[in-house]
Amino acid sequence: MSPSNERPTAERHRPVMLRRCLELLAPALGEPGAVAVDCTLGLGGHAEALLSAHPDLRLIGLDRDPDALALASERLARFGDRFRAAHAVYDRLPEVLERLDAPAPAGILFDLGVSSMQLDEPERGFAYARDAPLDMRMDRSRGPSAADVLNTYPPGDLVRILRSYGEERNARRIVEAVVRERATTPLTSSARLVELIRGALPQAAMRTGGNPAKRTFQALRIEVNGELEVLERAVPAAVETLRVGGRIVVMSYHSLEDRLVKRVLAEGARSTAPRGLPVVPEEYRPRLRLLTRGAELPDEEETAANRRAAPARLRAAERIRPAR
Repeated sequence: MSPSNERPTAERHRPVMLRRCLELLAPALGEPGAVAVDCTLGLGGHAEALLSAHPDLRLIGLDRDPDALALASERLARFGDRFRAAHAVYDRLPEVLERLDAPAPAGILFDLGVSSMQLDEPERGFAYARDAPLDMRMDRSRGPSAADVLNTYPPGDLVRILRSYGEERNARRIVEAVVRERATTPLTSSARLVELIRGALPQAAMRTGGNPAKRTFQALRIEVNGELEVLERAVPAAVETLRVGGRIVVMSYHSLEDRLVKRVLAEGARSTAPRGLPVVPEEYRPRLRLLTRGAELPDEEETAANRRAAPARLRAAERIRPAR
């Protein structure tokens, strides 16, 4: 077990933009019996703060990673039956609520991306700064690993993934290096992949944008876990489950996620009435009220204390009318 794994759960993760999340969700969580859902439970930092701030709140925590779910459940055991855990990907939220016979949530939180625990455990293969098996699965019990993707996908698909999910301009160069390598030796090591990327990139690309492997690792992680496809289903589904007056807060960590979240919330905040109607019927009126102007960012104090907060982008909305 690595030293990071020996630390108490509460010390292994700093919840990002915690104060702002609590502020935005608080107006919806004050009623007795209110239910909140943390769709990305992780190590339970946001969930613990919400349960502590609202003594009558019940909270359901979802996570696809069984290891994270076990650690968070242990951390939150002191709240008794006010907390319930569910091993599920967050696009399954409606099914989880039905299975648990839970009412419409008053608050829903998404903290997207890879968790601190997954980054800090070398054997998970998420971090490009340390050598590890190329896994990157958030749920290691299912699905292809990053090594499977690199060693079996056609070159054209690999180029598409690196360009679409990593916004990597040199995708073709990197894929050519990968294809040459796998022709003789399967890729299994994150360190070897970093070497190939460094060797494939032009010198100009090596001098900008931080670690040159960052974009490739992001792209592989998104592909392995189907993150964008899941998110595209999950946010609209979460909005539909919210009760009137309920609030949703979503934190994303790269532009692809943020654009998708922005689109869904903006569409919900628009009228769908045909032009020229003298009176807009209820079913055409906006379902959401935006609570943030654009995407909110962490302040300098937080990013200085927690570098993983730096790329966070927060958006929030309130449900203002029921479904049709």
